Amino acid sequence: MSATQDITKPQNIRAIMTFLRQHTPFSHMDETHLAYFAEHAELRFFADGDVVLTPDDGPVQRFHVVKQGRIRGERESGKGGAVQTTFEISQGECFPLAALVGERPTRTLHRAAGDTFSLSIDKPTFVQLLSDSEPFRDFCLRGVSSLLEQVNQRIQSGAMASISSSNSLNTPLERYAIRNPIVCSPDLPVRKAVARMHENNVGSIIITDDERHPVGIFTLRDLRTMVAEEKAPLDTPIRQVMTRAPSRLTARADAFEAAMLMAEHHFAHICVVDEDDRLIGVVSERDLFSLQRVDLVNLARTIGTASHLRTLVSLRSDVSRLVDAMLAHGADSGQVVRIITTLNDVTVRRVLELNLKKNDPGIPFTWLTFGSEGRQEQTLLTDQDNGILFRTPAGMTEDQVREKLLPFAEKVNRELAECGFTWCKGNIMASNPKLCLSGDEWNEWFLRFIDASTPQNLVYSSIFLDMRAVFGPREPLQELLQKVLGRIRKNKLFQKMLAGNAINRKPPLTMFRNFRYAPDGDKHSLDLKRQGLAPFVESVRVFALANGVETANTLARMEALTRKGVFDEKDANAWQEAYSLIQAMRMRAHQEMLNKGDKLTNYINPDDLNPLDRRILRESFRQAQRLQQKLELAYQL
Repeated sequence: MSATQDITKPQNIRAIMTFLRQHTPFSHMDETHLAYFAEHAELRFFADGDVVLTPDDGPVQRFHVVKQGRIRGERESGKGGAVQTTFEISQGECFPLAALVGERPTRTLHRAAGDTFSLSIDKPTFVQLLSDSEPFRDFCLRGVSSLLEQVNQRIQSGAMASISSSNSLNTPLERYAIRNPIVCSPDLPVRKAVARMHENNVGSIIITDDERHPVGIFTLRDLRTMVAEEKAPLDTPIRQVMTRAPSRLTARADAFEAAMLMAEHHFAHICVVDEDDRLIGVVSERDLFSLQRVDLVNLARTIGTASHLRTLVSLRSDVSRLVDAMLAHGADSGQVVRIITTLNDVTVRRVLELNLKKNDPGIPFTWLTFGSEGRQEQTLLTDQDNGILFRTPAGMTEDQVREKLLPFAEKVNRELAECGFTWCKGNIMASNPKLCLSGDEWNEWFLRFIDASTPQNLVYSSIFLDMRAVFGPREPLQELLQKVLGRIRKNKLFQKMLAGNAINRKPPLTMFRNFRYAPDGDKHSLDLKRQGLAPFVESVRVFALANGVETANTLARMEALTRKGVFDEKDANAWQEAYSLIQAMRMRAHQEMLNKGDKLTNYINPDDLNPLDRRILRESFRQAQRLQQKLELAYQL
């Protein structure tokens, strides 16, 4: 039977901290966090054979570190009820991580093997440490097997040593993807596939057909899940447990594209293929780590698997540090805003998932984002522009659906505000009944919106016509957009009114090319968003809507319009560069404000810029004027 001992005396706390420092992850934790663990820990004794945890205990409520002795994992083998030892946990090792992080019961009976002492903390203390300590959080969320962790570290070290420091996120994948990756046929048993991975010291194996087309992938993470959850025996053909249709990019794609794909979908490996979809290499998140100098993919995964709101809140500072590092290592503004938007998307999805676990309204829905988030152009200064699109279930009215969805949406909006997505002053949020609509209601709303081109509707156009689905089925939004965009393409009057509204947003230059300061900011300040970026965004939007360009991102719209022959290639390049330069200055200003502890705004004083930056900014505004002149000419304004 177990016993508990009070260890809160100062000398005991110091002794515990000394012990913990000898083991991972405690050896990497701050002194204050280590002391917090020691102050809240209980020393528990288990005699030989005592049961420590069982699946029948319900969701795990305590976290343990073995101080002395061993813990044995036991499961029935299925052969006459015989008990099989599945693992042993020795001094300095932690348990039960997977069950505690997953907020579920353990799947294995834990029994003391000999007299055993453990340092134990309760779940609230564990959650607090998970929120406060990055090394502790990283250890708990990344894995539950120390053996696999060591293999992963060796792979990472090898990848970092083999890649030149001159590489960047613009590096084509063909330059450094692992050539001749380890492959196998779909019929190979898992045991032999894992042995092949071990022999070659790699973290994945690609399953290919006879023509070397990738049909599946199996990774160390898959092995961990397979063993922990007892999904299948090791003699199972790998085709039954592999991840089918693995993500792939051509060799001409760059590292940034691979990093974004991994971050958004939580992939750890991407196949590199030729133009005929034949496998030529593999790139892993560890390869990209050495290129990025920051762990974008791991941060996205940590956000996407967070089990508590407070963890998400604490991770927002990690996003800021990542942006700082990306800018310092030369990432361009287009890359950085996509990174911010991707991490914001992952955060929004996780808030929604956590709320669905607690209080699912029972109605399938698509979570929409508008404005800069819809365009994938968010910076660290962002507010909420979101809505809900739903299909009305049979036997229910749209108002009845709203009764179920609106309380859920309000909770999500409140929690997103806690995560740093500020409350929208104009109430453009999913908790607003006017923005929680069925597909038919959204269609009718846009019909009135387009046909009645009031000043307010033209203002709305800068928000609602840049729309994207972040969570839920995409098909309802695609159906809606096809109707809306088709209607706009046929409505020349609406286009002209949009164009007239767009050119009213003048770049901040006088006729003598001096700066025209923002009327609502501090003296001698420029609003880089409204005065600098908006003239590009709104002018390009009109051309895109008129020419059937479905993407909402401003730079992507320019590229599509160039391919369609609407924009001259040299003009488009100049506009893209000018837009990106203004965005880069805005982000750099945000980082400086954060470093000073100032409130984030979009205002800068051009007098604070060096002469070269002022000249670049002035030329960028002039390019916005040229774009607006093209719009005026196209619509004879």
